[in-house]
Amino acid sequence: MTQVAEQLTIRIDRDFSQTPGSRNKDEGAFSGEEFLNAILLPKFEQAEKEGTTLLIDLDGVEGYATSFLEEAFGGLARLHDPKRVLKILEFKSYDEPLLIDEITSYINEATA
Repeated sequence: MTQVAEQLTIRIDRDFSQTPGSRNKDEGAFSGEEFLNAILLPKFEQAEKEGTTLLIDLDGVEGYATSFLEEAFGGLARLHDPKRVLKILEFKSYDEPLLIDEITSYINEATA
């Protein structure tokens, strides 16, 4: 019997910051660029390799700049095909459910 890999999870408030910043590292701490390179991309590639999904828990932070979300999730879709990204990523946001639609649009609209 083959074993199915367990879903991976990123809780942004716990694994990154309760105060996500702006788009780029040079604009301050906890940027979308930093989140993409340090946490999101490695976990995404791990989930893809293991054949599982990656849950992004968006709750517990003070808020998100649109530039943070676009750089992190749009940036991931510029590195990997948007369809692949949406197949692997799942989102949870009880605090702001509309964030999921916003992020999905950044992924779908990402261009290299």
